[in-house]
Amino acid sequence: MDSAQNSPHVYDHTFTDRVIAATGPKANPRLAEVMPSLIRHLHDFAREASLTVAEWTKGIEFINECGRMSDSKRNETQLLCDVLGLESLVDEISSKLLGGGNGTPSAILGPFYRHGAPDLPNGASIVRQLAPSLPWYDRAAEGATFIHGKEANDLTPLAGATIDVWHTAPNGLYEQQDPLQPDMNLRGRFTTDSSGSYSFYCLRPVPYPVPDDGPAGRLLGLLDRESYRPAHIHFIVEAEGHRTLVTQVFDEEDEWIADDSVFAVKEGLSVRFKTRDGDKRARWELGYDFVLATGPNGD
Repeated sequence: MDSAQNSPHVYDHTFTDRVIAATGPKANPRLAEVMPSLIRHLHDFAREASLTVAEWTKGIEFINECGRMSDSKRNETQLLCDVLGLESLVDEISSKLLGGGNGTPSAILGPFYRHGAPDLPNGASIVRQLAPSLPWYDRAAEGATFIHGKEANDLTPLAGATIDVWHTAPNGLYEQQDPLQPDMNLRGRFTTDSSGSYSFYCLRPVPYPVPDDGPAGRLLGLLDRESYRPAHIHFIVEAEGHRTLVTQVFDEEDEWIADDSVFAVKEGLSVRFKTRDGDKRARWELGYDFVLATGPNGD
């Protein structure tokens, strides 16, 4: 047998250095800092995997398909990063670089955030439609929930802070995925009162699978991975002079709490919903206080 068939491939290892050296002296400073590492990792991956042109072409089309599916209501490229664990890793890196202190832990934004949620008064409901004609009406009625708490910096209440909140319907779909839901259903923005308190009605969240109608979901299938996210509610909490907190809280009783398909569950973000008595509008209750760290956001 030809010995060449048993020897490893030898590639031009000077090529990567030449690509890096092509960066000019007037390059953006941050790009000049990070691109050498990115290029080395990309080139090393291609060599290690013996990546072929055909495989590279399929990879490019995969990413292009993510881009074509992405819009203001769904970010498929971000969803791809989520199932690969990249957004959760970047979230952890950012948290450590900025120093969260004793603040509430952060978690990923996710691909279904929408700007422009309606501003609502404390005590209002983010449920914009709940009619018996809905196929998930019974589950929604059983899951009616009252959430309340405070925003603070250590022990100091933060008045005038804003909370942007969103979650899925009981069918596991965000409103932009579901033609039966009205625009901005289960989304709202609230402002803390003079004592730093907030409150609103919503539904107890449910687990749901990553959508399989796009590249990210297909990749999970090809990798033989579970696709479910544990039941959670998204929050963005902002206050002047403080770092914006992007986070999620997770139902600790959910069966997927230890197997989140996007690796976003963190210690301190698991919560227990309790039975609420004496309120005809809600069966469940959750008290949760947010603690914000001071300082810039590191944009």
